[in-house]
Amino acid sequence: MFGLFEKKKNPKEQMEQCLEKKDWDGLARAYYDLGVTAMDNGEPTKAVLWLSRADTVYSASDRVYKKTSKNRLFHKEIVTDCSDRIGALEDEDLLYNTIPAEMEEKMEELSDSQIRIWGLLSIARLVKLGEGLGKLAGCEVLGRLGWASDTMLKSFREPITQDEYGQLMDICNALYDLGDSQAFYGGGQIEVPGGAPFQVFDLNGMMGVHLELNAYIDSHLRFLSALSQGQEPPEAERCMVGCTLLPDYYVRTGAGSLEEVPQIKAELARIQSDYDFICSEITWEQISVRMWEYQELDILSEKP
Repeated sequence: MFGLFEKKKNPKEQMEQCLEKKDWDGLARAYYDLGVTAMDNGEPTKAVLWLSRADTVYSASDRVYKKTSKNRLFHKEIVTDCSDRIGALEDEDLLYNTIPAEMEEKMEELSDSQIRIWGLLSIARLVKLGEGLGKLAGCEVLGRLGWASDTMLKSFREPITQDEYGQLMDICNALYDLGDSQAFYGGGQIEVPGGAPFQVFDLNGMMGVHLELNAYIDSHLRFLSALSQGQEPPEAERCMVGCTLLPDYYVRTGAGSLEEVPQIKAELARIQSDYDFICSEITWEQISVRMWEYQELDILSEKP
């Protein structure tokens, strides 16, 4: 099926034009073309980036999905082909795939509480980035990760108020809605000292950082609800760990091999350090200190 479709000329130029015109169907097609080109050229990480972006854009609304999937010239099967390509890339030996698999394997040895704490420490490292992105219109929820992580940490030790529970629910829902909004894929970005600007859309990698945040908070709310009713709590959400690698940003900005990117190497070291930490004899005070230190960390900085 692959390689059946005519490629547009200058897809990057078309991408910029579509963003300016808010032509989301055209944007999805431009991303698709970039992904096909990358895949055909033996650049699977770039293919993951662009094809996943195409999928996110045309899936954001029924109107765009219908338009993108509509039979038109050689693009009559673009949605199906894009999905097939993404599925094929999931079998590749890429950081996008290997890290989640490694985390899942490690979690088989952990208790439910350890998994929850490991995920919460990961959320803490996104606080500083979230504060920057939260200043963009439509992305305000990302600026509330600090409060959310503090409140969830507190909830392990004492009951939270109904208002705090409600605010966590609002954050959870807003994170889910973010992925379907133009604020997410419409080109918004913030400056990064010493580096290329970070786009909100760079959160799209690793199954979607915003969606994994949503899943973690939703799982935690269900956990608290079950405890309050004397019920068996659901299993901990396992996919938060690893989202902090932010591979889409480094692939998009041409940082080279992901495994050699200093920030990714530093983050992998932190993930391993957290694993060793939660496997040791630790106190809530030690967890709090580590989390608060992480909340002040700029994970995009070249300094580990």
